[in-house]
Amino acid sequence: MEKKRRLEAAEQEASQSSSLAPKPFKSYRNQEFLNSDPARLIRIMCELEEPKMRLERHGIKDIVMFFGSARAKPKAQYEAALAVAETRAASNPSDAGAQSSLGRLQKQGFLIPYFEAVTELARMLTEYSTQRAAEGKPRYVVGTGAGPGMMEAANEGAHKANGPSVGFGISLPFEDKLNPYVTPELGFEFHYFFTRKFWMSYACKALVVAPGGLGTCDELFEFITLTQTGKIKRQLPVILIGKKFWAECINWQAFVDYGMISDHDKDQLIFADTAEEAFPHLVAALERLESSGQCQDP
Repeated sequence: MEKKRRLEAAEQEASQSSSLAPKPFKSYRNQEFLNSDPARLIRIMCELEEPKMRLERHGIKDIVMFFGSARAKPKAQYEAALAVAETRAASNPSDAGAQSSLGRLQKQGFLIPYFEAVTELARMLTEYSTQRAAEGKPRYVVGTGAGPGMMEAANEGAHKANGPSVGFGISLPFEDKLNPYVTPELGFEFHYFFTRKFWMSYACKALVVAPGGLGTCDELFEFITLTQTGKIKRQLPVILIGKKFWAECINWQAFVDYGMISDHDKDQLIFADTAEEAFPHLVAALERLESSGQCQDP
């Protein structure tokens, strides 16, 4: 009996000791560490490697990126927003903020036809790409920054053609989710702008840029610079939607006249107002890239 009691006591003591033993997180499961300053490089590496794995899994090799204003709206939505702004401004004539918001919104009415042009061009590209894929040729997929406005227009165009589209989103205070037309398994949310831009450019085979503000211009000029400096090794075709807008906002010829860029740099740009005008240029540029062997991974 005494031997049995000693055995039971020893087992109980071992059990209690085992229950008190610490069981720490593995480092790669430690959220406090992963979100700390020392783990920043790990987070950056994740934003470089996880998109690569997912794009490869879904066979996405050739992307046509669409950039443009996040403020653009389709006609019905714009008119509804304008009516609300007009009512608010009329009810509060002394409210400088309401008057300013109305004035800015009124100026943005010119974006409506370009919103429609982007939607239609993305639809046409996706249908063209689907036909090519059925023939065993490279498939070009619409890509955007996954936000509202012109980005949503392009993703919607691909959706209308029953094709996939990529959304390279980023965490912003005023955009807490991707637009609803991004293909779910091809939707990304980045923390760092530079990792997002890397993936926007990595598989990009052509660029379509609708009217936009500083962010749009930043993306446009960065892509042109990457091409000019050979970091993007293919001659990336750039289609600018909205001839009047781009001619008035940026004096492209002045860059040439002052010797800052060459005629070749300027000739890289194609200007169009409608999808029907832009589409043949886009197709011709993509097919030139293919025939030159430049439609390959960098």
